[in-house]
Amino acid sequence: MKKLGLTLLTALIGGLIAVGSYKLFENKQESKMSFEERQELHYANNPVPNVVSSTGNPDFTQAAAMVAPAVVHITTTYPGRSGGGYGGDPMDLFEEFFGMPRQRQQRSQPPAKATGSGVIISQDGYIVTNNHVVEDANKIEVQLTDKRVLEAKIIGRDPNTDLALIKINEKGLPFVKFGDSDNVRIGEWVLAVGYPLGLESTVTAGIVSATGRSTGIIANELRQRQFQQRGYPQSEEEVPVSTAVESFIQTDAVINKGNSGGPLVNTNGELIGINSNIMTPTGTYAGYGFSVPVNLVKKIADDFIKYGTVKRGLIGITFTELNPTTAKKLEISDINGLYVQDVVSKGAAEEAGIKKGDIITKLDGRVITSSSDLQERIYRLRPGDKVKLTYKRDGKERDVTVTLKEDTRSSESKTEDEETKRSATEIYNKLGAGFVPATDAKKKELGVSSGVVVTQVHQGGLFDYFNVQRGLVITHINGKPVNSADEVEAALADSERGIVRIVGVPQRGSRVELNVPIEY
Repeated sequence: MKKLGLTLLTALIGGLIAVGSYKLFENKQESKMSFEERQELHYANNPVPNVVSSTGNPDFTQAAAMVAPAVVHITTTYPGRSGGGYGGDPMDLFEEFFGMPRQRQQRSQPPAKATGSGVIISQDGYIVTNNHVVEDANKIEVQLTDKRVLEAKIIGRDPNTDLALIKINEKGLPFVKFGDSDNVRIGEWVLAVGYPLGLESTVTAGIVSATGRSTGIIANELRQRQFQQRGYPQSEEEVPVSTAVESFIQTDAVINKGNSGGPLVNTNGELIGINSNIMTPTGTYAGYGFSVPVNLVKKIADDFIKYGTVKRGLIGITFTELNPTTAKKLEISDINGLYVQDVVSKGAAEEAGIKKGDIITKLDGRVITSSSDLQERIYRLRPGDKVKLTYKRDGKERDVTVTLKEDTRSSESKTEDEETKRSATEIYNKLGAGFVPATDAKKKELGVSSGVVVTQVHQGGLFDYFNVQRGLVITHINGKPVNSADEVEAALADSERGIVRIVGVPQRGSRVELNVPIEY
């Protein structure tokens, strides 16, 4: 009997060790997964029944119940700014679109606050929102549906798509399941969820009224940023080329100021887009809202956690979207497709044999009808990925495989003691930078035992102001070794007398020490 009891006890202990080891392995593996893989793992372990309409008519109750708990209210603080521009209302992209210039105020102005929405995409606190909701903010607070308020840090921002990824330190959170924006159809019912016009969580319904829509709003904002950096152009030739990617899902679900960054979901409660802007002559809802497709959102979010910045692959062409007017001007008969105006020297397209005057008609077998079709699909890929382009030359269609190349352009181009008592997360956001862990090979090359690589330097942040360059490997902050973004944030809590002490290695054999004041 004793022997039997001992055998059972041994088996029980062995089983617990096996389960514990599996859970440890599972947690380690999850950190390397894409957000879509994390969600699939969760739903594999926690299956949910299919959502079925309770009546013969559209019924959104179950979809709303599934999504609403994962939609958050975001409040941002901007020191020394007025309520104009994005600082006053994150949905004010249309003000920039209609020519109302952003005004930067003197530091004597009191701090301004703005609000927006966000959607949780993983149980460990990653949240997708709009870039214009958090851009230039030095404090970001997230209110959950249970009324808890937590401070968030910026993981990455991408002005080209108006997307941002932020994170709160919390576990076991509800999140919205990814859908597939490639399957979105014009006429299908959708829900928009968010915190509009200062209201609490609000759900509105409508239909998809168009896909692949370009509004020019993001492009206009990027141009204004470039103008601020280099001055307004003297001639038409000096107008900067926009890197904006606009291929929105258009909906007539009511979207207003404050909805920015909130989810657009289908009747199954699946995320199909992130609400970004509205087209309006009045400043409030006038019929149409625009959302960034979720398939693009997935790629941007994954890039931020894997690389610290967006990995953008380029074909290496400039083109004009064809229509009867442009075809007549170019003296060609084709009125559909993209006319190749120029080919970048040594770019992917040139190496594949594409020439000026060719007409791009398909991407991976899918007909290209507008520039937004091509831009959005290419932006979802990375350098080294291959695509099949179909182009027309001398009236004949040909296929060619193009290997995308990397975008080498920049992704953006007196203190009292009491003033230094601020949260580490707030200081992290003021740095205006993105970080990823340095690889073991990189640390060995530089002869260091710890380090994070600076992958992004955002305009207006402390790193930008003090000319800290991308690629710098930071080994210590405030005397503490750092190996991840979380360790960077933790080390910032020890900043004394308003100074962040940074030790970095730009190249082997050299070492830099920076004392960065939190206020400048």
